[in-house]
This record gives sequence, C-alpha cells and structure tokens, in this order.
Amino acid sequence: MKVLLVNHLLDAVSGGGTAERTYQLARFLAAAGVDCTLLALDIGVTAERRAGLGAAKLVAVPCRNERFFVPHLSRAELDRLVAAADVVHLSGHWTLLNARVFAACRRLGKPYLFCPAGALTPFGRSLWLKRAYDASVGKRIVAAAARCVAITADERGDFAARGVSAARVAVIPNGIDPQQYRLADPAREVAEFRATHGIGDAPFVLFLGRLNAIKGPDLLLDAFAEVAERFPTHRLVFAGPDGGLREALAARARAAGLSERVHFAGFVGGDAKAAALRAASLLAIPSRREAMSIVVLEAGACGCPVLFTDTCGLSDIAQAGAATMVAADAAAIAAGLAGALADPVALAQAADRLAAIVARDYLWSVQAGRYAALCGEVIAEATR
Repeated sequence: MKVLLVNHLLDAVSGGGTAERTYQLARFLAAAGVDCTLLALDIGVTAERRAGLGAAKLVAVPCRNERFFVPHLSRAELDRLVAAADVVHLSGHWTLLNARVFAACRRLGKPYLFCPAGALTPFGRSLWLKRAYDASVGKRIVAAAARCVAITADERGDFAARGVSAARVAVIPNGIDPQQYRLADPAREVAEFRATHGIGDAPFVLFLGRLNAIKGPDLLLDAFAEVAERFPTHRLVFAGPDGGLREALAARARAAGLSERVHFAGFVGGDAKAAALRAASLLAIPSRREAMSIVVLEAGACGCPVLFTDTCGLSDIAQAGAATMVAADAAAIAAGLAGALADPVALAQAADRLAAIVARDYLWSVQAGRYAALCGEVIAEATR
C-alpha cells in the first residue's frame, strides 16, 4: 500500500499540532510497513527532522511566499507524486498545497482522505480569505473526499454541517510516542529548565502552545491574576512561539503587578518540553477552539496534571476524572485553577488516571494502525 501524506508545514515550531500529527503518522505508518511519502513545504525542515521520519520518504518543496505558503511545485511533479500513491491524505485546511493536491487527485481519479484537524469552521484571523478559499475549493475538498477524518467525536458535527454523512466520517484521535518523553536524567533536566527560565524552586502553572488568540493565553493570564494572591508562591510559564500576543501579555502582566511571576520561555521542544511538564504543578490549556490538543497527551506521558477548556474536544478525559474541564472564559479558568491548585492530592490522582488512559488509547502506533485499515478500505472501494 502506497500512501501520500500532505501537510503544508512540517516544522514543529510553525506547524503546531497538525504538523506533528502528520509527521508522527508518517513515522509509524512506515514502521508498520506502509510505503509512505510525505509532501510538505521546506520551511523549518531540518536534517534532524528528516532523519526522525525513519523509513518514510519526504518531499519538501520550496515556498514562493511565506505569508500565503505558496508551493513551488510543477504540475508534472505533483501529478507524478499523486499517481504513484494508492491513496492520498490531506491534513489541515485553508492551504494552497492542499488545493493543488486535491486538483491532482481529481484529474487522476485518485481517492483521498481529508483531515482538517479542527480547522473546518473558519476562526481567527483572515476570515474573509478563509471564506473565499472555502467558496472556491474548500467545500469541494470536503464533498469529494472518500473519507473525512475527525480527531474527536465532537468534530463530527463540523462535517455534518457540511452535508457529510456519518458513514463517511472516521474518528482517529491524536497520539504520542512515549519514547520521546523519557529523560535520561529527569532531576537534572528539570533543574536545568527551572534555572534557564529563572523559575527557581517555585511551583508553576504551564502553558504550552503558540501565543495567539485561539489558544487563549490571555484568558489564562487574566485567570492567574485572579488567583495570584491566594497562591503567592506560584508562577505562570508561557512556553511557545509568539503568535502576536507576547507583548500584550507582558504588558498585562506588568499592569497586574505580576511581571516577576509570569515567565516567557519561547518555543520549548524535545527533552526541554518533557522537563517542563515534569516540573509543572499543572498544565493549563485555555483554548477558545481546539480539535484535540496533543499537549494533554504529552502531559499524560509525563505525569503532569491538566486543566483544559470545554472547547478542546477532551470531554471523555474529563468524564473519566483524569483532568479538570472548565468553560473557555477567564472566570471559569480562575475557578478551575483555584480548585485544582488547592488540592494537590486530587491533582496527582487525576494525573495517574490520565497516564493510564494515554498509555491505553492514545499511542501513535495505535492511530497509525487505524489509518492503515481505513486506507485499505478506501483503496478496496476504489478498485471495485
């Protein structure tokens, strides 16, 4: 079976969770014996990133324009890649690379899967551009997909609103590779993280993600300000690349008199991320909208308790008593922080339950197996 995976970004810094999902699926599909090729732009693709793909092949094409992510790829080369695959998988939405691969699939009669990863409903900046994309090509990508892939059960509603029947939607959640979160010397690496970012021995709430509106760091900062007096030794650490909000967040922290207790660590990955999760008292995911945050699974692998909003598609985890779920507003997040931080015993118990759930249900090896089976179904249907 030959599969072509398409995602316009593969860089962990700029591509976020969708890039990580595509990257890990390529790794684990290839490890399972699937002939897997990954097509992406060459932005941020390092030698280390390439090597980590194992047996999966990477075609990284130049980008003509990094504002709109315009791929420099000839029609002949694109058609060659699509023709060589038995099935194509499109990840994300609102990208020119997806639009071009979709057109090639239609020209060549190639079946494809479509996983928008929570991006099917327009949100955030450039709404007019997203609506224009939807009108010109986005709706057709949804309508012609052999299968649509939802990351959570909640995301099925987005497809239903586009007229996609339940039979055409498969739910395949995110996962993790536990090996990536095992530290050679946890105590030393946790101490290094604390020292590097000036946290000392203080307990802290951790935010992991891009500093933009959709991720809700402003909600978390306002919530932390509400409970800061009650928990005078706690710090708040923002670990993630700037998505346009860092200066505003720093100004709000100064205005609240919290500049000494709010830290900006920048992008944190690899062992440093695992160390941060082991060091944190609580991981907070205050997103205004999210298909399914991978960081909650990473927290489970590292034994870190979690609080998240009810817009993250993680209600099953909350219902299992493995995390705290609150509404996506500052007051609700503040109440959740206060309750969680005041009961460290209950937090530790929830973290243990989360670790067990992640180890059982959310491994990339499991999700790759589900994808392989789904691809097999689609190929069989296309060849009848």
